[in-house]
Amino acid sequence: MSRSGPYKTNPGRVTFKGFSLIELLVVVAIILIIAAIAVPQLLRAHIAADEAAAGETVRTLTTASMAYSSTWGNGFPPTLATLGGVAGAAATCQQADLMDPVVVTPPNQKSGFTFAYTPVGAAVIPPVGCTAPGASAYLITATPITLNVSGVRSFCSDEPGVIHYDPTGVTAGSQAACEALSPLQ
Repeated sequence: MSRSGPYKTNPGRVTFKGFSLIELLVVVAIILIIAAIAVPQLLRAHIAADEAAAGETVRTLTTASMAYSSTWGNGFPPTLATLGGVAGAAATCQQADLMDPVVVTPPNQKSGFTFAYTPVGAAVIPPVGCTAPGASAYLITATPITLNVSGVRSFCSDEPGVIHYDPTGVTAGSQAACEALSPLQ
């Protein structure tokens, strides 16, 4: 026969089943120590994943810009939105349908980064059918939305196609500033 609650094992002594307050505090302390070790590692892994995704998106934007230039003969795209498209519609030099709509639609954010595309250099004479002239050069940047939370580094690229990074997270303001940064390996 089993009974819960107090029971007598020795005459005059009552014992209870369960954990003491000290035992519970020790368990809580162990859990907090494990969390203190694991949470920073988890945050670093999250930042690394966001940065890897941002670097790949900059690479994809660079490739899409090159594809736009060779496909439409309008130099490089006049805007970031030009690389997007309309679902079900044919691609044109105004809507090239080369990029994910998430990246080319304001606020141009994905994976904790904000992406920007700046046409640089002289405007190109647009071919027939293109209303906006393309550019002879460009600068693509990716900046963490929240520094040290979504990313530590910023990324940039221009028409040579090399992706560079700034370990401080500052956005490159020009092609020269971008090319002065370390290349991403």
